[in-house]
Amino acid sequence: MKQAQSPVPGGRQPGITTALALSMLLASLGTSIANIALPTLGEAFSAPFSEVQGVVVAYLAALTVSSLIAGRLGDSHGLKPMLLVGLCLFAGASLLCSAAPNLRWLVGFRALQGVGAAFLMTLPVALTRQVASGGHVGRAMGLLGTVSALGTALGPPLGGALVLATGWRGVFWVLCPLAVITLGLTFTALPNHTKAPKSSAASFWAVLNRGLASNLLVNLLVAAVMMATLVVSPFFLRFGLGLKETAVGSIMAIGPVISSVSGVPSGRLVDAYGSRRVLAAGLVLLASGSFLLALLPNLIGVAGYALSITVLTLGYQLFQAANNTAALAAIPKDRRGTISGLLSLSRNTGLLAGASALGAVFALGVGTGDFAHAGSTGIGAGMRLTFLLTGGLMAVATVIALGSVSRRKPGEYP
Repeated sequence: MKQAQSPVPGGRQPGITTALALSMLLASLGTSIANIALPTLGEAFSAPFSEVQGVVVAYLAALTVSSLIAGRLGDSHGLKPMLLVGLCLFAGASLLCSAAPNLRWLVGFRALQGVGAAFLMTLPVALTRQVASGGHVGRAMGLLGTVSALGTALGPPLGGALVLATGWRGVFWVLCPLAVITLGLTFTALPNHTKAPKSSAASFWAVLNRGLASNLLVNLLVAAVMMATLVVSPFFLRFGLGLKETAVGSIMAIGPVISSVSGVPSGRLVDAYGSRRVLAAGLVLLASGSFLLALLPNLIGVAGYALSITVLTLGYQLFQAANNTAALAAIPKDRRGTISGLLSLSRNTGLLAGASALGAVFALGVGTGDFAHAGSTGIGAGMRLTFLLTGGLMAVATVIALGSVSRRKPGEYP
C-alpha cells in the first residue's frame, strides 16, 4: 500500500536535500579518498602492500557489516537522530585517523569510520523516501546516485592533492570539518518527525515476500558487475592496450563523469514513466554494455571501451534510481531504515564479490596472475571472458526483476 508522505515545508526542501546529499558524499569520499595514499602509507610505516591494504578493506568491511544495523537503529530511534550519531562517529573517526600513531591504529580507526559511513550511506535513502513529495521521489533518488558517483570520482584527485600538500594525514583530516558542517546542516534543516509508530513484524515479512528479495538480489548482481569494471579495466587499458598511467586514469574517469551527470535525469525518468519501465531499461543497458565490453575494446581499442562503458554506466544510473524507488515504494515508515540498510548491504556485498570472484575470473581468462607479463592477447582474453560472464549475469538479473514485477499486485510497484 502507498504510504503518505511527511509534509515538508517547501522552503526547507533545499536544506534537507543538501544535508542528505552531503552525507552520501562523505561516505563515498571515505571509500575512495584513501586509496591514493596507500603507497605513501607504505613508506611512512615501512609496511608491505598486504598490510597497508587493510586501510581500505577495514573501511569497506565495516561499512558492509554495519549497514543493516544502521537501518534498524534508524527505524527504532528515528532516522534523523541516528544520522546525527553517524555524522558524529564519522567526524570523530576521521580526526582519529589523521592522528593515528601507527598502521595498526589507523586500520582500527578506519573500521570505526566505516561504521559511521554506514549511517551516512543508508539513512539518507530512507529519509529521501520519507520527505520527498510523491511525484519527485525518483528525482531525489537519482540525486543521491549522482552525489555518490561524484564522491567516488572526487576521492582520488582530492586525496592526491592533499598527500602532496599535507602528507597522508590530510587525507583523513579534511573529512572531519566536512562532517561537522554536514552535522550542523542536518540538525537544523531536517524535520524531527522521522520516526513512525511500530507496525507488526508480519507486515515486514509480507513486504519481503512480495518481491523485495528480488530487488536485493539484482542489486547485488549489478554492484558486482560495476566493481568488475573497476578491477579489470586498469589492467586491460594498461597492459592490453599499452596506455600510460595518466591516460588510464583519464579514460577511467569516463564512467564517474557520466554517473555524475545522469543520476538526476534518471530519477526524472522514474517519476515520469514509473520504476518498472526504467528498471527494465537500465538492466537491458547493463547487459548490452557488458557484452559490448567483452567485444568492442578488443576490436577497436579505446573508442570501443569508451562506448561500452558509457552504455553500461547509463544503465547503472537508470537501475539505481528505479530499484531504490521501487524497493521503498510500499514499505511502512517504520521499516524504511531497515530496507535501506538491506539495499546498502546487498550493494556492498556485491562490490566485495565483484572484486574477488570476478577478479578471479579475469585471472583465469588471462591464464596467469602476472598481468604485467601476460601479453595483450592474454589480457584481452581475460577481458572477454569476464564481461561475457557479467553480460550473462545481467540477463539473469533482468529475468529475475521482470518476473518479480509480473507477480506484484497493481499499485505495489509504480
